[in-house]
Amino acid sequence: MEKYKKNSLSLIGAISMGTNVMIGAGIFALLGQVAELSGKYFPLAFVVGGIISGFSAYSYIKMSNAFPSAGGIAMYLEKAYGKGIITAFAALLMTFSMVINESLVARTFGTYTLQLFDAGDNKLLVPALGVGLLIVAFLINILGNKVIGKSSFIMAVLKTGGLLIFAGGAIYASGFVATDLVPAGPPQNGVMEYMGALALSILAYKGFTTITNSGGEIVNPHKNVSRTIIISLSICAVVYLLVSWGVTSNLSIAEIVEAKNYSLAQASKPLFGKFGLWFTVAIAIIATVSGVIASIFAVSRMTTMLTDMKLIPHSHFGMKGSVQKHMLVYVVVIAITLTIFFDLTRIASLGAIYYLVMDIIVHWGVLKNLKNKIDFKPGIVISALVLDVVVLFAFVWIKIEKDPLLIGIAVASILVIFFSENWFLKHQSSETEMAN
Repeated sequence: MEKYKKNSLSLIGAISMGTNVMIGAGIFALLGQVAELSGKYFPLAFVVGGIISGFSAYSYIKMSNAFPSAGGIAMYLEKAYGKGIITAFAALLMTFSMVINESLVARTFGTYTLQLFDAGDNKLLVPALGVGLLIVAFLINILGNKVIGKSSFIMAVLKTGGLLIFAGGAIYASGFVATDLVPAGPPQNGVMEYMGALALSILAYKGFTTITNSGGEIVNPHKNVSRTIIISLSICAVVYLLVSWGVTSNLSIAEIVEAKNYSLAQASKPLFGKFGLWFTVAIAIIATVSGVIASIFAVSRMTTMLTDMKLIPHSHFGMKGSVQKHMLVYVVVIAITLTIFFDLTRIASLGAIYYLVMDIIVHWGVLKNLKNKIDFKPGIVISALVLDVVVLFAFVWIKIEKDPLLIGIAVASILVIFFSENWFLKHQSSETEMAN
């Protein structure tokens, strides 16, 4: 496939891209929401979420070692389920989860940027700034892999280093109080709330799956895709733990929840004053910009692969250029729409549900259909599958109580995706039979 350039992404570039997606969507957009559900134990929620993501990563690592591809998950699903409805349905769930992630990060960009002007969570300016970011990310993606790889590395170093400086300063100022990390006493919230928080913390790590979408472009993919996933997850786990420790050392849970869409900026004020606010917002801007760039890069590759596999419809709408370029346009348009009409909490929740359903399908495919094609330990995959099911059940249970409309939207949209895709595949099959 001429549109994919082999060896165009180095190991460092791939790691940068993976961490950019995770950190951009994770610690800035989700920290407050995780704290709201898990209470004072929220730093541990990020640790447990990382462990669960590590179990999930096992299936992807084994598949990427056996079938490195620029289509990533779409290709893995085809290996497990064939070129049919299950493959198309699960791949589209992943696609929409990634697009949702882009709108989540875009709104986070708007929310943090406005903290410089003490404008709060402005209902008009937040989506406007988010839309502007998506347009800039689209233009950068048009320039190609080399520009993305170089910019990803620079941004990854800046934001990871900046977050570690913030965390180190916050922890130092609090006197390294261990109880801020592992507090004493019973949890403030119930078990179901804590399990629901894990769904959002897992979402903060899901960027590792985007690495597989560039498998055919990474240098020495049979080794480096798995290395990239492991290193990216490890970096993010350490960063999330330290940053959440730093925040909880300086803000109460009530204060974190009150400022949940910009809690890092709020935590920097009592520590470093106005300079700290500017510093934290600058890191947030770098993180969210790089996160959107990397996510758009990955999802455009995946949707192009689905088009090449004839699993989704495609129309040029009069546009010139390759299918990849068209996919960049479609992805950004959908992300812009979500950014305008959905708030951060609902965007994150919808993305978590889509992702967990897709992840369950992947693990089941490995267990059921790939046991004779790849070498893996069934116990690890079964553990990943069970953990996903438990966390998804708990999250849906909590959201039914707190936001039943969201669950209605999630269920309805999942059914629409499934039946629309089923109709398309049947219609395409009928046309092929008539042509023959």
